[in-house]
Amino acid sequence: MVAPNPFLAEIRAGNAQIGIWLSMANAQATEIVAHSGYDWALIDMEHSPNELSTVMDQLRVLEGFATTALVRPDWNDPVKVKRLLDMGAPGLLFPMVNTVEEAEAAVAATRYPPRGVRGVGGTTRATAYGRDKSYFSEVENQTAVLVQAETLEALKNIEAIAAVDGVDGIFFGPADIAADMGHLGQPMHDQVWAKILPAAMRLIGKKIPVGTVISDLAFARRLLGAGFTFVACGSDTGLLAQAADQRLADLKAPNTGS
Repeated sequence: MVAPNPFLAEIRAGNAQIGIWLSMANAQATEIVAHSGYDWALIDMEHSPNELSTVMDQLRVLEGFATTALVRPDWNDPVKVKRLLDMGAPGLLFPMVNTVEEAEAAVAATRYPPRGVRGVGGTTRATAYGRDKSYFSEVENQTAVLVQAETLEALKNIEAIAAVDGVDGIFFGPADIAADMGHLGQPMHDQVWAKILPAAMRLIGKKIPVGTVISDLAFARRLLGAGFTFVACGSDTGLLAQAADQRLADLKAPNTGS
């Protein structure tokens, strides 16, 4: 039987879900993070060296925890999507969705005909290798389809994109929006969030789940308080880099103790 998707149930109910980005492409690193108890974890294929085999290893790890696994494919590619779903990915985050047509294509890649274009495989990992007879009727209800708004064009089209049947939530990408606005490398620029927040608030007002990734904890709390439903508060790589730098700096610091 297709496992219930707790992340999807919670965001549909309007309950905040705190997540983390997984970019190390390593099952042991994922296991270390999984013990922390995040609500969701995003296995990234767009900006990390993850391949299908490393994604599957991490899916196996996360199935042993309460953390819901999401995967970001490197592009809105129906062949890649088909393979990720056949592996049992509970949800997908599609990058660079700028138009209604691109959102519709993302949804179609996750749906079997006649509702979509997903190819049918009978003995996949997702179907317990052919044992789960309910899979084809249930998987659509338990697969999270999230799309990323990462450009000014996407922000312009945001309400129409969010209204596409099958889109479960909108994820705002501040780094790419910043680049599109001429603020490359400044995802926290005031002008960037002056664009994102009004768009997000309109969606929240319509009870559409919205999310983002942000490493500034005070700002992350602000977003959650404002009604953002799924917020990632950092990445495995970023946290490791920060901890390594801080440990070295602490050791080199003058010893002021007695």
